[in-house]
Amino acid sequence: MHKARAIGDSSPVVAVVDDDMAVRGSLKFSLEIEGFSVRTYANGDDLLGEANLADFACFIIDQRLPGMSGFELVAAMRRQRIDGPVILITSQPTIILRERAARAGIPIVEKPLLGTTLLERVQAATAAPPAVC
Repeated sequence: MHKARAIGDSSPVVAVVDDDMAVRGSLKFSLEIEGFSVRTYANGDDLLGEANLADFACFIIDQRLPGMSGFELVAAMRRQRIDGPVILITSQPTIILRERAARAGIPIVEKPLLGTTLLERVQAATAAPPAVC
């Protein structure tokens, strides 16, 4: 799978989907410092409207989005044959959510996003074959 690149850049492109503008902005800033190109989206419909979803290196998706949940967004992506690595971010994940994510092979990183866990997951996802996250 070809990894999306910014124009004139060789950085993997990461999609961040979160309805909180502050979270989108801080993730964009912190990931760009680490060498990634980042595109941000406020909801699932905005992401699904993107023309080249298959080219993204990784998707960071908030579980609680307006209109559709993170899992519903991933399901919509899979129906479109978008199989790139996904990292789910959420605060206070339930046991049911954790089990569902584990069955789907989707790692969860809990908010608040402290430390380097999310960065490490993104680095692993963008360095590994597309089916591994």
